[in-house]
Amino acid sequence: MKKTMQKTFILVLALSSMLTACKKDFLNTKPLDQVPGSDTWKDATLSEAFVNNLYAGLGQGGFEEQMMASVSDEAIFTHAGRSINVINEGTLNPSNLGWQSGNFEYENMYNRIRSTNIALENLGTATFDDKSLKDRLLGETKFLRAYYYQQLLRFYGGIPLITKSYGLDQDYSIARNTYEECVNFIVKDLDSSALLLKGKAKVRGKASDLAALALKSRVLIYAASDLHDMPTAKAKSPVLAAYAKPELIGYVTGSRTARWQAAKDAAKAVLDAAGSGYKTDLTAPVSFEEARKNYISIAMGGGSKSPEADPAAAKELLFERTFSTNLNEGAGQVGLYNGPNGYHNWSGNSPIQELVDDYEMMDGTKFDWNKPEHKANPYDNREARFYATILYDGAPWKPRDKISGNVDPANQIQTGTYKIGSTVLPGLDTRQSSIENWNGSWTGYYFRKFTDPDPNIIENTQRQYIPWGFLKYTEMMFNYAEACIELGLDAEARTWINKIRFRAGLPAATESGDALRQRLRSEKRIEMAYEEQRYHDARRWMIAKETLGRTTTYIDVQGVLKPGATAPSPYRKDPTKFDYTYTPVKTTSLENRKWDDKMYYRPFSLDEVKRNADPTSKATKLDQNPGY
Repeated sequence: MKKTMQKTFILVLALSSMLTACKKDFLNTKPLDQVPGSDTWKDATLSEAFVNNLYAGLGQGGFEEQMMASVSDEAIFTHAGRSINVINEGTLNPSNLGWQSGNFEYENMYNRIRSTNIALENLGTATFDDKSLKDRLLGETKFLRAYYYQQLLRFYGGIPLITKSYGLDQDYSIARNTYEECVNFIVKDLDSSALLLKGKAKVRGKASDLAALALKSRVLIYAASDLHDMPTAKAKSPVLAAYAKPELIGYVTGSRTARWQAAKDAAKAVLDAAGSGYKTDLTAPVSFEEARKNYISIAMGGGSKSPEADPAAAKELLFERTFSTNLNEGAGQVGLYNGPNGYHNWSGNSPIQELVDDYEMMDGTKFDWNKPEHKANPYDNREARFYATILYDGAPWKPRDKISGNVDPANQIQTGTYKIGSTVLPGLDTRQSSIENWNGSWTGYYFRKFTDPDPNIIENTQRQYIPWGFLKYTEMMFNYAEACIELGLDAEARTWINKIRFRAGLPAATESGDALRQRLRSEKRIEMAYEEQRYHDARRWMIAKETLGRTTTYIDVQGVLKPGATAPSPYRKDPTKFDYTYTPVKTTSLENRKWDDKMYYRPFSLDEVKRNADPTSKATKLDQNPGY
């Protein structure tokens, strides 16, 4: 008991001492692992760290397991149950939003916008002395706010513009701004960003003055397009024509010619400031092999050590997301996500026949299944970009023995079925593969474009580190040429289209008028495949019903051993020993694609509409998009 009393007395003394200390400075001690918000803006390093974190809203760029290509007529997603079909089958509604990427999801974008608003509010009164750094941080923050807003704008149309960070117990309800107001706001942020960043050294992965000008070009080319010119949009869509508030999704007044001129000027400003892109000064088509290497190099963006990839192609990127070898980032697994199952990959976003058919022949003529020579050998004599983008039956690929043993010494993609007498041999990259049968492509194709060609990189065990280009010089060339066509400047448009075609080894475009417009659209579809362009282009050009709404087509490849021939063992493609047939098959087995004009815009979720109710009247301020 005595010992207990002594211990109690000692404890009381200790507590008394602590309480005395509290009266002096104990409660003023700052947590060692936290920084008060007010201190952030007194210190240049902390301020920069805050702004660096704003880039987190970019996510993995377009290198997610589920890619935007699979909500367009580029690809279909192999694995059912991921809600992509909700979009492609036209059943999207406010209670079922289907698949959403964090890169455009409504709430996530506004969380990022709130962070940019916090930075802008505090950088204006920051007390650290480095004015050059302060200007750079302001410029980067304005760019990122503009980027996140343009993501919302191109998916939802006009959205609420919020320029302050809300605190607790405030009225969070806010009405949508008009489409025109949103465009003007974003452009103003980008003009300011470009001025603040002018003269600052470009750092890979960070905003620059060129990036700001490039994003402005994208915003203005969208603003001039059919979908956002309400007289045009209404004439093309009864759903949009019936919408009570057209100003929320497009321009109801003003000169469309002036909008095309603004888009032209914005694109040309980038082209002039950048000087040139990657091999854009050619005056004639390059060879097939050089064209193939050019395209692989652009896709790698300077991130591959393969001799097939020229690191100088990094100049093509105006704003990119780079990935670190120190982090296990999902973007490094794009080859695993999309590669052949015969290499133990997942074949996620598989090309569909509609994309394959749109690649030209090497001489610039169109591929045509009605031509016997094309039907008999559909993968012969195609343009170089096809071979750098698509893996097809018989395509050469990496050494398979690094993963699956000596089952394929020829290292060829096998997506067909091969009959040898009474034996039917499924290809190693089919859904009946002897290697792995649950991850095979349904379409008969695999996506190659962004996979590092280095044969020493094995996708299912190693990550690759190529950047994702959000904004590219080539997009600016397309924007400029498109605006020129709409302004009647066909010769100027052809000049810039042909810079792209010559780099790809193709003859010059010669069309005029609407034929030139269709040429540009086809060219952009191929050049920028899987780059999150097609989904938005098909909508803004209002060709979605004819493109995104099509029933998907796969390819059925059959090989039959010729009479008297001896089959190679293991199997390899050999037209001297096998007769091959290629049959396009339209199917709704995985997705029954359907276009509904409401799909020109995503719906606001039911919860979001309710959250935007006026506190007094209870009526929502967030007007729903047309058709929902």
